[in-house]
Amino acid sequence: MGLKTTTLCVSAAMLMTAASSVSAQDVELDYWVYADFATGAAGDLQETFIKEFQDANPGVTINMTGRGGGDLTAGTIAGAASGDIPDIFMNTTAVGAQLDQAGALANIYPYWKALPEDVKAQFNKDLIDLCTPAPEKMLCIPYTGYGSFMYRNLGVLEAAGIDPNAPIETWDQWLAQMEKIKGAGKTAVPDMSLIWFSILDIYAGLVDESKWGIDWDAKKTLIDPVPYAKALEVIAKMEPYSSGTSLWDQATNDLFTSGELAFSLNGPWAAPGYAKAAEANADFKYDYVLVPGPVAGSPGGVQGYEMIGIAPNDNAETAFKFAMHVVEKKQMVRWARELGRYNSNEAALNDPSVADDPLIKITGEAIPGSLYNRPPFFSGIYPADYYQTMVDFAQEVVEGDMTPEEAAKATVEALNKLLADS
Repeated sequence: MGLKTTTLCVSAAMLMTAASSVSAQDVELDYWVYADFATGAAGDLQETFIKEFQDANPGVTINMTGRGGGDLTAGTIAGAASGDIPDIFMNTTAVGAQLDQAGALANIYPYWKALPEDVKAQFNKDLIDLCTPAPEKMLCIPYTGYGSFMYRNLGVLEAAGIDPNAPIETWDQWLAQMEKIKGAGKTAVPDMSLIWFSILDIYAGLVDESKWGIDWDAKKTLIDPVPYAKALEVIAKMEPYSSGTSLWDQATNDLFTSGELAFSLNGPWAAPGYAKAAEANADFKYDYVLVPGPVAGSPGGVQGYEMIGIAPNDNAETAFKFAMHVVEKKQMVRWARELGRYNSNEAALNDPSVADDPLIKITGEAIPGSLYNRPPFFSGIYPADYYQTMVDFAQEVVEGDMTPEEAAKATVEALNKLLADS
């Protein structure tokens, strides 16, 4: 992987000066990114950021490789064990504990502390705290993020006689529209019981962060069976209007873009594909709204964040400097403007050229009502069957084999047993 060198002689004050050279000798850095960040417009931007940094820092070479999410995690952990780890890598904070326990993450707090205050002030403080699980222990640089929302196929709504301007903020309003959609011979939603993400989209409308995630000290789930039962109940009510496919099935995407499915609960990553489908088919028109909740003003949704990690090797200082170049305001303005992707740099999101972007706006609106995907980060590793257990009992409800109350109670008991045995 990255060529190992002696520690670079770089002062703290110079660390984030983009124009300054970071090394008097050649340094080669391996940079692993998400596969979709290495191609298309995102890949072009990454290559631009790399060239800018290399031009400002002669002798530094950055080799970018795109990898799928699972491969990123497995490859980084295997590299940490073998000593052949990428110098810089992206991943989700949801696997932060795995990466930390594998020894893949350098403590970058000394580098962060040495940055100028105006640079540190660019970033969302909550996300910096998320990457700092203990005093003077910072394990990542917060990067991109998402809050889930609901895409609507406007042609399907029109076929069902639904005014797109009609309110769709509550479950009752949503279910009423689903009935009309079914009456028009169309399908309303994916099967909301098939993946944990869809279940959490609904549960989030009922609770705050205190009732989701894991209490690692007690080894117990924080799911509250009472509101969780209400979430399972409404998921069961949606079943007659569902496609029988999960949100993450390609078939679901095809149904939505072909005018057979009304609603797709997803994140901003789905937008490029939908935009491309709309270009190819003038009849495919869509918009997006917040995930309906039990009452108006209480939307659901899932939020998650991607991070940039630095390997604990001799190149860590240079790797940190490059990573900070990637996430600095100038770069993140371009990233947000061209891709419509939310990120941790608040100064970039507040830039006039970005602030009115519709995808940025809907993501920003979705996040306050959303629950983190796998909290608390960097604290413990979720058992392999944690999410599948949620799905198994949700399906018992939609198949009529358990009541929502029975399934909610059984879910909590089963999750607590998993945690006790882990």
